[in-house]
Amino acid sequence: MYRSHSCGELRDSHINTEVTLAGWVQKSRDKGFMIWVDLRDRYGITQLMFDEERTPKEMMEKAKSLGREFVIQVTGTVIERESKNSKMPTGNVEVLVSKLEILNASVTPPFTIEDETDGGEDIRMKYRYLDIRRNPVKDSLIFRHKVSMEVRKYLSDQEFIEVETPYLIKSTPEGARDFVVPSRMNEGQFYALPQSPQTFKQLLMVGGMDKYFQIVKCFRDEDLRADRQPEFTQIDCEMAFVEQEDILNIFEGLTRHLLKEVNNVEVEKFPRMLYDDAMRLYGNDKPDIRFGMEFAELNSVTQHKDFGVFNNAELVVGIAVPGGNSYTRKEIDNIIKWVKRPQVGALGMIYCRVNEDGTFKSSVDKFYDQEDLAKWVEATGAKPGDLVCVLSGETNKVRAQLSALRMELAERLGLRDPKIFAPLWVIDFPLLELDEETGHYHAMHHPFTSPKPGQMELLDTDPGAVKANAYDLVLNGNEIGGGSIRIHDKQMQATMLKHLGFSEEDAKAQFGFLMDAFEYGAPPHGGLAFGLDRLVAILGGQETIRDFIAFPKNNSGRDVMIDAPAFIDDEQLKELSLKLNIQE
Repeated sequence: MYRSHSCGELRDSHINTEVTLAGWVQKSRDKGFMIWVDLRDRYGITQLMFDEERTPKEMMEKAKSLGREFVIQVTGTVIERESKNSKMPTGNVEVLVSKLEILNASVTPPFTIEDETDGGEDIRMKYRYLDIRRNPVKDSLIFRHKVSMEVRKYLSDQEFIEVETPYLIKSTPEGARDFVVPSRMNEGQFYALPQSPQTFKQLLMVGGMDKYFQIVKCFRDEDLRADRQPEFTQIDCEMAFVEQEDILNIFEGLTRHLLKEVNNVEVEKFPRMLYDDAMRLYGNDKPDIRFGMEFAELNSVTQHKDFGVFNNAELVVGIAVPGGNSYTRKEIDNIIKWVKRPQVGALGMIYCRVNEDGTFKSSVDKFYDQEDLAKWVEATGAKPGDLVCVLSGETNKVRAQLSALRMELAERLGLRDPKIFAPLWVIDFPLLELDEETGHYHAMHHPFTSPKPGQMELLDTDPGAVKANAYDLVLNGNEIGGGSIRIHDKQMQATMLKHLGFSEEDAKAQFGFLMDAFEYGAPPHGGLAFGLDRLVAILGGQETIRDFIAFPKNNSGRDVMIDAPAFIDDEQLKELSLKLNIQE
């Protein structure tokens, strides 16, 4: 037995007990006649003591040789510490070592294994197995485990059955690019890794499973924006004989359960917001409603003056920034520079100070008098001491720009408290999105999403107006889950695929197996998938997902620790009937 206790276990009650511990050397302090070593494992740290009066000389020499991250085993007696450490759970005791064995030496680590480390992200990614030893990463992985267990507990109590679905599947167009896997036994043919188990969970509903879930890896070969991974984990769920309201109720329950069990937070309200209202009031479909600053459309109170910037704009829209009148001119200029960055893309920003005495001072006083500005203030709901920020331009672009500004200002003002949780359902998404480059429509969610009842006929006359029977669950400005009521009728699915540009032959080749299954009594069904990585990060009070993933990849999709992806040798290429054609 390598250990009788963990390094986080010993307390006053263990005094005068002989124990055996094993772990890593965190650090040592050599006072010549006495050596103290902090021994660490997953559970905590215990201080070891070597005393020249009670410790054999050979063992003292061995203790002096211990370096950081050496793996050792010790046996000794638990004694009371003279200098207690109230910051450590084991801080009242230490172990007077009677036996020391070095299980494995360690070279000097490339960064310190401490909560606050001197290692940058790149070096910590390369040596991720060392980074995991640090409490922040270790605790994040344990936290992820706790969330996953609570998910399984809740869904199992709701009679969901966990079913595994294949990783080697057929490539189907679902939005992002597939990762493909060549088949050695089927020359010239390829599997794809699933972007989601979408069609399989629908087939499970046809198979009568009724309530399915799976915590499952998904894969998308797309250019990685910040804080995305090419492989990610979903809590994937599907239910038969349900309508939208049934699904929303079940997964409100799951979210409440997680917030209560994991964060000890009770949330009762899950407001519902139409997609169109989310875009109009917040400029995006995943609004953070922990704070105000709702958009106010100002066309009627800003146009028809002599200010061409507003007069020529499709949309003039503003927000009231609480306490923003305290910003200096330099600070406002910096905000203007921020919105003009390429990542945001605004051409500029107009502002209006709301003074405590009821007067207004704007950057366009030449064109607008006090009466005009009062209408801006009224429309945005600004109060004395606030600042009104106004952008203008093409509707979709200016909404996205103001949304980015709203979030940035909220961050600067400390309005995004990670300990406050504000969930929100966004419903009634458009069924289709218009690709401005090609002029063709594609599915906003995926091709299996059903339209709202009674709207199927609009596909022929006004496809952009059709609403989807789809919903997203938003938490603190992040989409943590999304789903829809699915199409379960073969003819309706064929019609949908036709409107998405599939010929009858293409539809059969790509989705024939699913449409054939619909002929054998497919029940009405729908579901939802949570993004586990994002959900865990938000519940853990963080904005980034990387520390909640054991072995993440960088923004180029590379695992710098194992150096993947990598080339394969010529013999493997030959077996797979592949030939590389790499352009210089």
